[in-house]
Amino acid sequence: MTTSSIPARPDPLAPAQLGPIQLRNRIIKSATFEGVTADALVTQALIDFHVAVGAGGAAMTTVAYCAVAPEGRTERDQIYWRPEALPGLRRLTDAVHATGAAVSAQIGHAGPVANSRSTGLPSLAPSRRPNPLAMGLDRAATDDDIHRIIEAHAQATRYAADVGFDAVEVHLGHNYLASSFLSPNINRRTDRWGGSLPNRAEFPRRILEAVRAAADGRIAVLAKTNMADGVPGGLWLDESLAFAQLLEQDGHLDALELTGGSSLLNPMYLFRGDVPLREMAETQHGIVKLGMKMFGRFVFQHYPYEPLYFRDYARQFRNALTMPLVLLGGITDLAAIDTAMDDGFEFVAMARALLREPDLINRIQADSATRSLCIHCNLCAASVFTGTRCPLIPQEADHPAESAAAPS
Repeated sequence: MTTSSIPARPDPLAPAQLGPIQLRNRIIKSATFEGVTADALVTQALIDFHVAVGAGGAAMTTVAYCAVAPEGRTERDQIYWRPEALPGLRRLTDAVHATGAAVSAQIGHAGPVANSRSTGLPSLAPSRRPNPLAMGLDRAATDDDIHRIIEAHAQATRYAADVGFDAVEVHLGHNYLASSFLSPNINRRTDRWGGSLPNRAEFPRRILEAVRAAADGRIAVLAKTNMADGVPGGLWLDESLAFAQLLEQDGHLDALELTGGSSLLNPMYLFRGDVPLREMAETQHGIVKLGMKMFGRFVFQHYPYEPLYFRDYARQFRNALTMPLVLLGGITDLAAIDTAMDDGFEFVAMARALLREPDLINRIQADSATRSLCIHCNLCAASVFTGTRCPLIPQEADHPAESAAAPS
């Protein structure tokens, strides 16, 4: 390839096309469970959370995590798609649009990450297995469950488009249900949904097919998928690359967001940085709280933080695929964003940096040398059930009643 034929690096702060929608820049606020959805409904605190990101300059903010079925929630106060939730979601999308930003809904089914003690409903997995969150057993998903959940993703997409979302992001990562089917560690099935990678990939591929049909060109369709689970016997690059190539062949996605880690078995693989084990244990109750204090150090492993920590894995995907890709992990300043653009990634996603400073993108636009104030202490991860926030930002008690979303 001659120098003249190498595409110019896109300006990450200029408008960009994502499927059928145009974004004002290439920076997306990735999904972070907000912890302020009491009764599984939109609250003013949730609206304020995303309005702050939109007003702060990000191109699109992602509402997490909107379950496609009641048993697909990780805990009882998570939003799940149903008619009662739609008016609040419309208020949210209208409010974000007023800032000039787009808004995406992350949709999915928690599967073995669900806490059935909190939801009061049986948790599902590819195979029957112990569920440490609920101190019980996951039920193996039946064919009827699988087909029901595929259609539930389609219905969630129709709802999302109807209430003004610009995109949906299908959750295929972190060992939630679709991701757990991909994992050879968790999926021990011997039927058509287990065994070989094509069999394990069939469920998530059918989900995306149904979502694309339901979107019908009205909204963009993204997916978040693991490059590596970070656990022995789990999904790793050899199979995750092959899975991504299947998704590209299917042609149902406008972009693929690359992630890693298991909310079930190795959550810090995603976050990197400090492990606030004591603070996270204090958010739990009873035997789960005791178990975290006694054994949490074996589950919450420490991975040192470094900028662009998923870059080396993600470059394997950029080399193998032509579809648009979203890079996340350790992106906190313009230098990191430019590095991603140089590597050929079309978009980047931020989470913790925008929790610390929702206006970070505006500040970068005003001064390209701006550096994030996030110190990767991960205390924000300990706040997810009481209102996700950076502990270094003073709290305003504007909506105290709406911030209480702690599980039982």
